Amino acid sequence: MIPRYSRPDMVAIWTPEQRFRIWFEIEAHATDALAELGVVPREAAAAIWAKGAFEVDRIDEIERETKHDVIAFLTNVAEHVGPEARFMHQGMTSSDVLDTCLSVQLARASDILLADLDALLAALKTRAFEHKLTPTIGRSHGIHAEPVTFGLKLALAYAEFARCRARLVAARAEIATCAISGAVGTFANIDPFVESYVAEKLGLTVEPISTQVIPRDRHAMYFATLGVIASSIERLATEIRHLQRTEVLEAEEYFSPGQKGSSAMPHKRNPVLTENLTGLARMVRGYVTPALENVALWHERDISHSSVERYIGPDATITLDFALARLTGVIDKLVVYPARMQKNLDRMGGLVHSQRVLLALTQAGVSREDAYTLVQRNAMKVWESDGELSLKELLLADPQVTAALTPEEIESRFDLAYHLRHVDTIFTRVFGEA
Repeated sequence: MIPRYSRPDMVAIWTPEQRFRIWFEIEAHATDALAELGVVPREAAAAIWAKGAFEVDRIDEIERETKHDVIAFLTNVAEHVGPEARFMHQGMTSSDVLDTCLSVQLARASDILLADLDALLAALKTRAFEHKLTPTIGRSHGIHAEPVTFGLKLALAYAEFARCRARLVAARAEIATCAISGAVGTFANIDPFVESYVAEKLGLTVEPISTQVIPRDRHAMYFATLGVIASSIERLATEIRHLQRTEVLEAEEYFSPGQKGSSAMPHKRNPVLTENLTGLARMVRGYVTPALENVALWHERDISHSSVERYIGPDATITLDFALARLTGVIDKLVVYPARMQKNLDRMGGLVHSQRVLLALTQAGVSREDAYTLVQRNAMKVWESDGELSLKELLLADPQVTAALTPEEIESRFDLAYHLRHVDTIFTRVFGEA
């Protein structure tokens, strides 16, 4: 992952130093467990903790000869520990270290992502209540439909990201497993107690049954969850991008003093952050398919998944961490234009109230088909006038409409507040009781 889209806490999880540190802890804890079982001397286990060390450059040097990263690591640690190092890795296989380490890294990455989601949810909630009753136009197919509030748009996003959070909690639980079961997963050369011991020390759960690897359906579920979160980011980012279009301009990204929108056109204020989020979301989703394809490994194990996960583990979590933080910043500083929202609501001569008139006519005894025809023929005149005509005035002048509805009944169907009368109910459903 390039530094431009990275944040230090998440990057730190994936550094070689951190990866080897986790490897060392797995090996040292496993040796402690073996010492408790009497398989290795307690003095050897203590020596590993006391003298154990490693150097990334030295491991890389050894690996250039051995062509095996775990052996290179063990060799380097042994250079520091001395003879007692022969008791490390007793009965274990490389995947015991690699897979358990990846579980630790993904669990820690999840904790950062959950904190990111909490921050985003807090921002969305604050802005949703701020604009709870700010009327704006709801659109379907990009076309004016009926009134909503800007707070409802943000409440919708809050509910969506709350679901994302719940999914990530479940995905974290599913991925945080420890497998130290030896070659092909039979525990032939290592007692299951070692696995339980290491799992507890590292905050993982025991993998109920592994082969030589942790089953990759767990990882597929995890990365699919990240992909769904990315899609939710893109949905909200796309909404903001549309609202910032010049012809709409109901909301826009904060444009800071000194910021430049275009190298050629000094007037430009572009939605660069949300466009960036759209691109980052595509990248995170791009990691889902390889994770799904990793599920099918040969027999008890192959390493076709390994190279994939060396990419997608860091890249997906680092990218999503950055994207969530960026989106939170966008929401925090989002500039909202209620007057422009009202202007757009009034833009089409009251067409947004057409359904209420349709329903009133049906309740007055007019068939739905005839009521639809009456309202639509007047609505199309307004549409074709680009909002210069008024639907209400046309209906009041239509004898077939006034034969069924009084002027007062027609007038009452153009009340904006009517559309907002259940906003409190929706907010209670989303946020709970105040």
